[in-house]
Amino acid sequence: MIISVSEFDIRQIADSGQCFRINKLDAARATDAVKYSVIHEGKYLEVCQKNSSLVELSCDEEEYEKIWKPYFDMDTDYKKIQNMIDSEDKFLLSAAEYGSGIRILKQEPWEMIISFIISQRKSIPAIKSSIEKLCKMCGDRIEVSNGEYYAFPDAYKVASLSLEHLNSCGMGYRSGYISSVARQVAQGDIDIYAWNSLSDDELLSELLKLRGVGAKVAGCVMLFGYYRVAAFPKDVWINRALSEYYPKGFPFELYPSCAGIMQQYIFNYMRKKRLSV
Repeated sequence: MIISVSEFDIRQIADSGQCFRINKLDAARATDAVKYSVIHEGKYLEVCQKNSSLVELSCDEEEYEKIWKPYFDMDTDYKKIQNMIDSEDKFLLSAAEYGSGIRILKQEPWEMIISFIISQRKSIPAIKSSIEKLCKMCGDRIEVSNGEYYAFPDAYKVASLSLEHLNSCGMGYRSGYISSVARQVAQGDIDIYAWNSLSDDELLSELLKLRGVGAKVAGCVMLFGYYRVAAFPKDVWINRALSEYYPKGFPFELYPSCAGIMQQYIFNYMRKKRLSV
């Protein structure tokens, strides 16, 4: 199916640092449109960016409405959010323009908790590699016309893995953290889905109780796993931006309902602009 949508760029989303299971597919011809594969909740999707407003999806309308429309946050008006930016904040205006097409994905909480525990002190390619190895090791196989893919394994499967198995996926010191959290979820000691009903402060408190979860990881899980768009995770790129452009502090009061979206624009801008120098 083909949809018309504004402020959607699968290339920007795939490289925004919020997701690790969106991958570019090889084009059959140099003239082919950009195409990406997406794996979410055991479903496989191919996304072909025809132009800035037309996107082709390899699913029917029913699956799109049920799974992919909420996943890609299609009901949110990102142009309206961009128009909320303070006209005097030239840096944030530039970051938002540079990141046009980025959307905050509504991803699965369990997958995000494990993914961002894995992410600590790793580059994005290394994170994706470790996650892919974990999925191949114990995730359900998804057969599609162009091959096979693997879903993200549930807590029961991850809890059954030895530390040696986790280490073989490149988890390193994170293996113990992953095993601990997986056992808690699998045994019912914690209900990460019940956390959807918690306030932001309560959710943060619960996440920080998990082994291997500090403030940055908790913020990422809140934003990308629970769609708490007031969350504002701080990593090295965000801290540099705050130091350089907001010495008096970021104006959170201007963006109470979308600070996390502004964070994504800033993170994307700082990382890509600096890496391109």
